[in-house]
Amino acid sequence: MRRILIVEDERDIVKHLKVLLEEEGFSVTGAATRAEAQDALERQPFDLILLDLMLPDGSGYALCTEIRRREDTPVIFLTAMDDEASIVTGFDLGADDYITKPFKPMELVSRVKNSLRRSGRAQSVFQLGGLSVDTAGAAVRRDGQEVVLSALEYRLLLTLLNHQGEVLSRSRLLQEIWDAAGDFVNDNTLTVYIKRLREKIEADPADPQIIKTVRGLGYKVEG
Repeated sequence: MRRILIVEDERDIVKHLKVLLEEEGFSVTGAATRAEAQDALERQPFDLILLDLMLPDGSGYALCTEIRRREDTPVIFLTAMDDEASIVTGFDLGADDYITKPFKPMELVSRVKNSLRRSGRAQSVFQLGGLSVDTAGAAVRRDGQEVVLSALEYRLLLTLLNHQGEVLSRSRLLQEIWDAAGDFVNDNTLTVYIKRLREKIEADPADPQIIKTVRGLGYKVEG
């Protein structure tokens, strides 16, 4: 389980973010001050830090600098300061992303997941019923038996797994798998590969329980 530290003095925001992120499978710790954040960082490592710029006992910029001196944990600034100078300063100090308040909850979740993927701290083992996917070892097994996937099938599966609970449109999936194909991929090709992937990973491809079709919208893997 990936651990996230939220450094934010507005307790309602921390409360709502904690519920939101825990529903996505993260372990969440809150800190209302720079001192509390430093104490939390001494006690345990975190996979990502959501950091407010304005803290009661200091600047989020200063805390980001401290974090960067000793570790490469992804930092996302969460702040009401949306002027260009503040944003540029945040990135110059090593922030991975910058989210302004008020924010859209699912956009924040998506940005958190993207930062974790870019840093190599995303979930490495996915378990869905009888299907197990170990991304570190690029191993896929169904009921303990190895499943052999093509490069494009594997890329398609990882894209869906990395966005569990989200509906991905066909156009979005085509964009994600283009590089793995090595040639032109069209809408009909996607249909073929979804069918092939289901035949390999589903217990009953005619009644898929892993890759679900959301009629008129696309596909999703339940979180």
